Amino acid sequence: MTKEHHYKTTITWTGNTGIGTKDYKSYDRSHTISIDNKVDIMASSDPAFLGDKSKHNPEDLLVSSLSGCHMLWYLHLCATNGITVIDYKDNASGTMKETGENGGHFTEVVLRPTVIITDHKQVDRANELHSEAHKMCFIANSCNFPVRHIATCRAQEK
Repeated sequence: MTKEHHYKTTITWTGNTGIGTKDYKSYDRSHTISIDNKVDIMASSDPAFLGDKSKHNPEDLLVSSLSGCHMLWYLHLCATNGITVIDYKDNASGTMKETGENGGHFTEVVLRPTVIITDHKQVDRANELHSEAHKMCFIANSCNFPVRHIATCRAQEK
């Protein structure tokens, strides 16, 4: 049985400086991302596109979504495989290429999770589970560019 899940978000432009979009440099790229019952996210465009570098931008959020989805699947798989994860950190990065006529596109995202588990005998299996997590990730399955992972796993020091 196929299940459908629906997601709703509201984006509100907050960057009208008084003259609207009179020209490319006349408006601020600031906007608010609102989702019912969640904290608002103050966002902008990437600074390369006249955005506010102190705010999240769509490109950052895409890379974060891929990283978060992978992590959640990985933790699920570890739990169901009897592997106890005690720490997980991912220094993910994405590359976007501007193409002029079509705007641009991401060429890849690389996830770099560093995982600490409790049992050194399970390190190999814990590393293998990253491939399974990648196959299960809803966000990665929706992308038309490569999403790779370079994982590091070790057992906690005693």
